[in-house]
Amino acid sequence: MATLQYSPPQMAFPPGGGSGQRSTENGWLNRLMHPAANGAAFQDLKFSLHRKLLGRVHLEAVLALPDDRVRAEIRLALARLLDEEQAPLNGIEQQRILDEVLDEVFGLGPLEPLLQDPTISDILVTTPKLVYVERHGQLHRTPVEFKDSAHLIRIIEKIVSRVGRRIDESSPMVDARLPDGSRVNAVIPPVAVDGPMLSIRRFGRVPLQCADLVRSLTWTEEMGELLRACVIARMNIVVSGGTGSGKTTILNVLSSFIPENERIVTIEDAAELRLQQTHTARLETRPANIEGHGAIHIRQLVINALRMRPDRIIVGEVRGEEALDMLQAMNTGHDGSLTTIHSNNPRDGLSRLEVMMGMANASLSEHSIRQQITSAVDLFVHVARFSDGTRRVTHITECLGVQADAIETQDIFLFERKGILASGQVTGQFRATGIRPKFHETLRTAGFALPDSLYRTVVNIG
Repeated sequence: MATLQYSPPQMAFPPGGGSGQRSTENGWLNRLMHPAANGAAFQDLKFSLHRKLLGRVHLEAVLALPDDRVRAEIRLALARLLDEEQAPLNGIEQQRILDEVLDEVFGLGPLEPLLQDPTISDILVTTPKLVYVERHGQLHRTPVEFKDSAHLIRIIEKIVSRVGRRIDESSPMVDARLPDGSRVNAVIPPVAVDGPMLSIRRFGRVPLQCADLVRSLTWTEEMGELLRACVIARMNIVVSGGTGSGKTTILNVLSSFIPENERIVTIEDAAELRLQQTHTARLETRPANIEGHGAIHIRQLVINALRMRPDRIIVGEVRGEEALDMLQAMNTGHDGSLTTIHSNNPRDGLSRLEVMMGMANASLSEHSIRQQITSAVDLFVHVARFSDGTRRVTHITECLGVQADAIETQDIFLFERKGILASGQVTGQFRATGIRPKFHETLRTAGFALPDSLYRTVVNIG
């Protein structure tokens, strides 16, 4: 049995991305921690300048100027307004207040410094005065604050209006996205008890490749080699895992193996997949309008996608009755399709698929549902997040069929957790089970002569 030893990297999983070059890793913190940063007088002055700017400058005319001139023109107008205030600020404080007002005009206010830090993967606004970020898999409280709930709601409305969505008391929850592809979820009262809440899941500016996941120990080179062969050989794959485990990242990397000459249709609640192929058709759900009409759900988009001559269909996440249509598509000539599902392990994922197919009211027996699943799904790839912030693919599991009225599976690769070091690092090993999958011959006929030694590797972590 081949045994390899890896040294853990400093960063366990690639961080999210951002736009702009203003901040270094700790630049946002340096900017926020200035003594006058969050004082009430400073914040009042900032919002006073913002109101006066909106009253004095014709923003629509200024925004029509070339991009390289817009920010300079607004900054000049702000500097004049600040001089008129005759506020007792030093040079650093003056530059800071100008930056913050510009963030209110052009960006997302107090969140802009966080969005400019490429090491932050999640921004979590729990209340207007309580903002956390995730960096390298660990949560940290920040000194960022909003003036009040109304200020935070304005920022939320600014985000959702850009993608044609709305949020109000009749529709207090919304999914949206930022221009850089970051995923956004917002909840406001009455659903949010302590004030508006905002969650932003960010992705790297450069799409990750298989080698990046090998370096970060998310999977091994052998696991990546097997999955690459499975995708090219048009096997249907379900990526499972918990919230924040990295399912979308894995799905993006798997999709990068799809040949350039195939037509791909993606279906998502909020478009966040970052496929690198040219011939990609992207579909996104739509919520109901203010009268409660016009909603377009994933199931409708899956049905419509079948009329768009796709070679492959990728559903960002199945969570309801659309599972039936997705599996039927996999069974009717759309091999090589990909999707994700929330679950604790592949076996739980199978159970969830059964429940979701039952939600479609198709009058299928349990046996028929299980046959549909096993004939459609070839492989489960399960990813988990550990206590040290690392994300790792813990299962690559093959679906074999229905035996004695139960779905039969077999694990091909596993990650086995061994313990935790004093530093908090989770130790363990990636281990091939030694079982050659039944689809091995399918891969061979597709041109992939994977060696039997691939199914006997062990990689120790820590």
